[in-house]
Amino acid sequence: MALIKFTNRGIYCPQGDFYIDPWHPVDYAVTTHGHADHVKWGNKNYLCHELTKPILKQRYGLDENVETLPYGETIDINGVKLTLFPAGHVIGSAQVRLAYKGEICVVSGDYKVEYDGISTEFEPVKCHTFVSESTFGLPIYNWQPQSDIFEQISNWVDSNHQKQKTSVLVAYSLGKAQRLIKNLAGRYPIYVHNSIANLNEGFESVGVKLPATIRITPEIKKDELQKGIVIVPPVMTEGRWIKTLQQPAIGVCSGWMMVRAGRRWRSADAGFALSDHADWNGLLSAISATGAEEVFVTHGSTAVFAKYLNEIGTSAQEVTTKYGSEDDEETLTKAEPEP
Repeated sequence: MALIKFTNRGIYCPQGDFYIDPWHPVDYAVTTHGHADHVKWGNKNYLCHELTKPILKQRYGLDENVETLPYGETIDINGVKLTLFPAGHVIGSAQVRLAYKGEICVVSGDYKVEYDGISTEFEPVKCHTFVSESTFGLPIYNWQPQSDIFEQISNWVDSNHQKQKTSVLVAYSLGKAQRLIKNLAGRYPIYVHNSIANLNEGFESVGVKLPATIRITPEIKKDELQKGIVIVPPVMTEGRWIKTLQQPAIGVCSGWMMVRAGRRWRSADAGFALSDHADWNGLLSAISATGAEEVFVTHGSTAVFAKYLNEIGTSAQEVTTKYGSEDDEETLTKAEPEP
């Protein structure tokens, strides 16, 4: 009997009687990370990595029914041995290893293989069956080293300051925002949207140290923002607030900026291909390292990626799920209050 089944509620482990990242409420949900497409409010019980709990509490009001587990520690759920391993996607993101009667399955959630200096580095896990995303599962997606990307961003900010423009970086509140803060701190004050400031406080409450930032409030004057770096979530590009800044220059940080059309996304002035997902080569190297005999491809460029895996001798099939990407434009239309 297979260790996982793809059901209309989500990825189900029948032997353990629990779900992994279900998209409909269930009794017991194992949560790989805190992005909205992988967290469903209304489950009776949650299990996640200990650094994901403050995200669930801050974003979704979940607390008492949330059980936590550190990386590498194994628990038994109805005879299924469950262990969390680092996924490298965002802080607290985890791959879920299931072991039962000699069979091993790993559900990876979302992942990236380049160490970002904040998230625990991705750790490949040997298994028989591997469930992989393919958000950027096309050969065109080939990330530059993140050090090069941050150098490009720093040069862009310097240029804006010389021209007395306000540097506005658009980045998802959980993941890329913290990477920007860590790598851009020191030269200019960093001002962040409420959603980012709240998450940063949650991380700091469990011992994750981030460089100091300033929460954007109505009391902060626009000329003060012009002297620093402003980081906001993507939905802010739909509002009027950015237009009230002094000569705003908008830089979008997203893997979709790799393609030329993406750089014109929402009339951005600049696009930086900074992603929290594995690129084409990263996906292939991660899957190869697992030694998996069977791969399920859950979301993204599923058809192309599964076809290629089969062509190179790895048995793969695409499956339908309700996961998306936090970078997807339709995922980013959820309203957030302006600062």
